[in-house]
Amino acid sequence: MLKKILFFVAIAFNFTINAQTIKLKGFVKDSLQKPLSYANVIAKPKDVSQNLSFAITDEAGNYALILKKDTSYTISISFMGYEPVNYSIIPAKNTTKNFILKEAKNQLDEVVIELPISVKGDTTTYNTKHFVTGEERKLKNVLKKLPGVEVDKNGGVTVQGKKVTTMLVDGKKFFGGGSKLAVDNIPADAVDKVQVLDNYNEVAFLKNVSDSDEMAMNIQLKEDKKRFLFGDIEAGKGNKSYYKTHANLFYYSPKTNVNFIGNLNNTGEKTFTFKDYLSFSGGINAVFNGNFNFRGGDFSQFLESNDLVSSKQRFGALNITKTTSDKLDISGYAIFSHSNTDNFKETLNEYNLFTENKQGKNSQKNVLGIGKFNLEYAPNDTEQWYARTQVKKTNNYKNSSIISLINGTTNTILTDNINGAWYANQNIEWHKKQSDKHTFSATANYTFDKNNPTTFWNTTSPILQGLIPFDDSQNENKLQQLKNSKKHHLHTVFKDFWVLNNNNHVYTTLGNTYQKDEFSTTDSQILDNGFQNDFTSAGFNNMTDFNHNDFFAGIHYKFRTGIFTFKQGAYLHNYNWSVQQQTKINKNKWYQIIKHGDCRNMSHVSGELIVY
Repeated sequence: MLKKILFFVAIAFNFTINAQTIKLKGFVKDSLQKPLSYANVIAKPKDVSQNLSFAITDEAGNYALILKKDTSYTISISFMGYEPVNYSIIPAKNTTKNFILKEAKNQLDEVVIELPISVKGDTTTYNTKHFVTGEERKLKNVLKKLPGVEVDKNGGVTVQGKKVTTMLVDGKKFFGGGSKLAVDNIPADAVDKVQVLDNYNEVAFLKNVSDSDEMAMNIQLKEDKKRFLFGDIEAGKGNKSYYKTHANLFYYSPKTNVNFIGNLNNTGEKTFTFKDYLSFSGGINAVFNGNFNFRGGDFSQFLESNDLVSSKQRFGALNITKTTSDKLDISGYAIFSHSNTDNFKETLNEYNLFTENKQGKNSQKNVLGIGKFNLEYAPNDTEQWYARTQVKKTNNYKNSSIISLINGTTNTILTDNINGAWYANQNIEWHKKQSDKHTFSATANYTFDKNNPTTFWNTTSPILQGLIPFDDSQNENKLQQLKNSKKHHLHTVFKDFWVLNNNNHVYTTLGNTYQKDEFSTTDSQILDNGFQNDFTSAGFNNMTDFNHNDFFAGIHYKFRTGIFTFKQGAYLHNYNWSVQQQTKINKNKWYQIIKHGDCRNMSHVSGELIVY
């Protein structure tokens, strides 16, 4: 019976939702009944607080809009070279409305017609002045007004449901290409147009030969903002010594861009989170995706968030981009984050035989620095070089205490954690369009990652009896664990893109991946006299050296027929690895991987066959 009720409720809910919206559809043609493709059709509600609806006509001139029922709209239709048409409607049911546009009259003076939205190939351009009201403060407020564009609470941007992966300002990456700092800080009144670049590749001549699913958003600034210092500064002071200061300062010129963002507060506001950190983890060109896994270091533990008693956050970021000539661009950024937090938790647990009063205290200090330096050199239109250097350093200090009071007996566990990590990455890329038939790409990528966490436990009561070989004659139980992790990774890849004709491409790949990982742990008891009770004889402690080399070669064949694109190929790998713990193991194997059945555009079916 309950299932039937839920079924009818779901039907009624769906009917209610559908009853609240209607579809307005039709076609747009010229006076000769010729369909106008890619014409803008915008529904502007009379209530400015409601969102716009937007459509672009297809090749047959057809459009479709989803509108709210019984809501007043002005339908605006525009197309380059034709006089725009405005039509008022209060839709009560699904409606068909066709529009005929007349060619713009010839005049002696030049007539410039600006469309709200224009589409050219993979580029969609929004003319923001047609959508804003002047009340917007930041870029995110502008983007939310654009049809099909959404901004989430974390600063992520999507267009027609697809995530924007790179954020540009006047064609240059903004703070490494992440979207959060851009949408939260670029002033709204500086934005002229917003370009959405689908199938984006930062190397222009690779766009037609490489498979890219990236999407970039380019913020074009107004002319009077292209050589201008702008930004905002805010400061606040509250009771109990609470304070907050924030500064966004931007300088743009045709050849030099400088951006500074700073924040100081003790209100618990997290200026730099782990999601923000991911935007600055660096990487290589998407053309090498799939050949190896890019490693960015695991720094997530240094950006944890908890319910807080007190918090001090200090954050600063500086980004500089300099065009020294038509051939060379230099850019870099530095980010510093320093936070001190304290939290406290008290619980009362009532059991059948006793009551436990437990208190937990934590104090944490996180210091994180990220720096990156980029060189982009293009000696001519058919060759491009990239050199990227990135360094990350963090220190994390955390101490916590758990005090448990049961029937007048107090048990205490104290924990201290000290963790420092280094990460460095050097990447060099080369791309060359040798001819109309052949384009070459190569990269060498080296990564060093070091992590040394130390954890110390101190408790007044015995713990883990029978599992840890404690010396029970000590007044306190002190346990220390040291970990050492060091990684070296070197990746090299060479690609040849061979264009047989517009519908047939052959891609070949040759590469090598080498990695060396060292890992060790040391567990011991700190005695009352300061000496250590080492646990090695009890089977504790570990030291592992791992070496791995992967030499690979591959070939792919891509062909297009109609609207379908098929890609299939094969890889040959030689894996050689060794593991040394108590004994050393060496292995070597050949693998053949055959990829087939990759069909794009209309459907997608993929699979792979591994032959041993």
